Amino acid sequence: MRVFLLATTAALAVTPVFAADTPVAVPAVEPQPVHYGEMRGSHDPWEGFYVKGQVGYLWPEFRGATYAVTGGTSGFETGELDNTWAAGIGAGFQVNRYLRTELMFDYIFDSDFYGSTVGQCGVGPGGALVDCTSTDTTSWNAYTLMASLYVDLDFWEHHSAWGHIVPFVGGGIGGSYVNWDRLNNTACEIADPTNCETIYHEGESSWRFAWQVEAGASYYFRCDFAGEASYRYRRIGEGGMFGYASSTGPGHDQGINVQSVNLGLRYYPGRDCEPPYVPPHVPPVYK
Repeated sequence: MRVFLLATTAALAVTPVFAADTPVAVPAVEPQPVHYGEMRGSHDPWEGFYVKGQVGYLWPEFRGATYAVTGGTSGFETGELDNTWAAGIGAGFQVNRYLRTELMFDYIFDSDFYGSTVGQCGVGPGGALVDCTSTDTTSWNAYTLMASLYVDLDFWEHHSAWGHIVPFVGGGIGGSYVNWDRLNNTACEIADPTNCETIYHEGESSWRFAWQVEAGASYYFRCDFAGEASYRYRRIGEGGMFGYASSTGPGHDQGINVQSVNLGLRYYPGRDCEPPYVPPHVPPVYK
């Protein structure tokens, strides 16, 4: 009997024990939603910094002008500005998903001015005053430095890291350096249109207060590269337009309204666009 018990114990010791198969699950790692305004990767604070280039097509509007004449003041009967182009560069910072700030410097290319007046001029016999019409031509350009604040209307909870449209609205304040070229004033007698005289007024240049509002949309080609299209209204304040010549002047314009459509590109050099690492799925292991 003792020998049997010892033999049975030894057999049990060398026999493998089979328990119920128990699955061991590997937890899955879910990718997190991507929001373009939020920091990613290394959480480097410079991830929000971007540089920007922009071009625009402009519709400027002349708001009128006054100038001194003998015995008082006068103004243009008509005044129009040609459409023109603008180009700018700048930098900004994406504060969070909804808010960004921007500093832009742009140049408005030459835009021709055409004006006219009706009055009296000294082209009669012996310099006598007669009824005249005058044609006034010049051109202007401007440099503008503008600090702006934009609200990105990014209300989507989830979106892809490749391609996303984000509407935005914003506004800014700054200054424009307006440069007027020489004003050519040609006055002709109404009774004899061939009897004309041209007077030249030197143009004026000055810094002026400016402000703008803007609305548009951004399209993210990648998390670090976005294009944008927008409409902008800019108001440039009043300032000197031309100097004194032949008992007329100086002239003072009442400012310029500028509407424009713009295309721009933004690049975020500190952003890492690699998608978050997701470990490969491992099937359950049974023991």
